Amino acid sequence: MSYSIDMSKQSNAFWEIKTLEEMTQPEWESLCDGCGRCCLNKLEDIDTGELYFTNVSCRLLNDHTCRCENYLQRKTLVPECLVLDAASVKHSTALPSSCAYRRLAEGRPLPTWHPLVSHNVNTVHVQGISIRGKTISERHVHIDQIEDHIVDWFDHE
Repeated sequence: MSYSIDMSKQSNAFWEIKTLEEMTQPEWESLCDGCGRCCLNKLEDIDTGELYFTNVSCRLLNDHTCRCENYLQRKTLVPECLVLDAASVKHSTALPSSCAYRRLAEGRPLPTWHPLVSHNVNTVHVQGISIRGKTISERHVHIDQIEDHIVDWFDHE
């Protein structure tokens, strides 16, 4: 299930006047730009703590829509799934710098390609921010081969 906000009925941009903690559930969910980047497998260097992103996606991610195919049960089906709330966003290293949740937590504005700003859900794809067509499902990658899938295109805005 995903939520959407009809911006034509909004007198103000809620994300500019509310904190993450003050947002309603539909407002919170509408911050997701649909890029799918948080659904990519990541590797952490145990010595340095540095995080490396791969092009290997969660088995529940639809590569075309960049959305979870079972959003309501994702945590049950994928226990390591990253479920965000206002507190976790402020401390997560697993979110790309382009992520609306992270941007707002850091006091940065939403980018012009964000669907809430552009009023078009496709701008995230048109601008090349999403992972559409760039991933392989973890169903097709052996765990020992995941290092071969580290990418450097991931966090480019």
